[in-house]
Amino acid sequence: MRLDGLDKQIVAHLVLDARASFAGIGAEIGLSAPAVKRRVDRLRAAGVIRGFHARVDPHALGWTTEALVRITCAPRTSPGRLLACLRGHPEVIGADSVAGDTDAVLRTTATDVRHLEEVLDRLRDEPLVLGTRTTIVPSRLLEHAGGGPFGPPPVGTD
Repeated sequence: MRLDGLDKQIVAHLVLDARASFAGIGAEIGLSAPAVKRRVDRLRAAGVIRGFHARVDPHALGWTTEALVRITCAPRTSPGRLLACLRGHPEVIGADSVAGDTDAVLRTTATDVRHLEEVLDRLRDEPLVLGTRTTIVPSRLLEHAGGGPFGPPPVGTD
C-alpha cells in the first residue's frame, strides 16, 4: 500500500498518541473526522496500523531491573520456534533475531537482580537455548514511540 502525505501524518499522530481523536487529528491536518476514520480503517485493513497499545512503565509496576540478553540457539532453530519458546517468559518484553555471534537479543524486565537470575535460569533450561550473555540496563536514554520513520508529525507538508 502506498501512503500519501495525509496517511503519513495520521500515522505520525497515532504513534505519538494512539488515543488521539479523529477530530483532533483532522483539525491538525485539515481533514474531517470521518475522513480521518476512513483512512485509519484503510490503514488498519492494509496492515499498516497493526494495533493500538498502552505503554506501561515497568518501574510503576515494580519491575525495576532491565537487561539485554543475547542468546545463542541450537543449530537450525527457526525464528518461529524461538518466538514460541519466548512467549512462555512474561519477563521478555521484546526480542529481535540478529546476525552475528548470537541468534537473538531479548529485552527483559524483572523485579530485582534475583528475579532476573531466575529468568536467566529458565531461559537456559529451554532445550533450544545453548547460551546467554546478559547486560544490565541502568537507564534507557532514548525510546521512540513507534520506531521507524514516523516520528513527530511533519509541519506544513501534505
